[in-house]
Amino acid sequence: MSQPEGEKGVLAVAVEKQGAFQRKLNVKDFIETPIFVSIVEDSCNASFCESVEAGHANHGDSAKIAELLGITKQSVRMDSQCKYVAVARGDADIYLRLPVDSKYVEKIWDHAAGNIIIQEAGGQVSDVNGEPLDFSQGRTLSANKGVIAANANIFGTVVEAVKATLSNKF
Repeated sequence: MSQPEGEKGVLAVAVEKQGAFQRKLNVKDFIETPIFVSIVEDSCNASFCESVEAGHANHGDSAKIAELLGITKQSVRMDSQCKYVAVARGDADIYLRLPVDSKYVEKIWDHAAGNIIIQEAGGQVSDVNGEPLDFSQGRTLSANKGVIAANANIFGTVVEAVKATLSNKF
């Protein structure tokens, strides 16, 4: 991450076609400031974050993807929707949530807010096949497998590396 000891205690908000913002929680005035994804243009300069829990991430596949992308920085492992906010603020460049098996299905509440925050901050979000997340299937993302979020400059490259890594798995 670009600023691992940076701003703490923020609430991220977004409104479709109006942008993404953060509100500091440690001040009396709730002043919103715009947030934007990073401008990294070469994936080898990127940093990525993923889940801590092995049940929510395939760390081995993430390492292979990082190698394909030329990333030498260690992943930052954290839980909750903080990963989305890290990418939306430009503190990280990529968020990978890779399927651990063919049966696991993501829950919409884990991704709905992060999806719009990333998009409104200038990034892109998809499943591991490059398809948009489909929130119309009820409580789960049953039409999707995994999640990728990144800035628009490197998003296509990240999706291709994920597809190459997972091509024979799901």
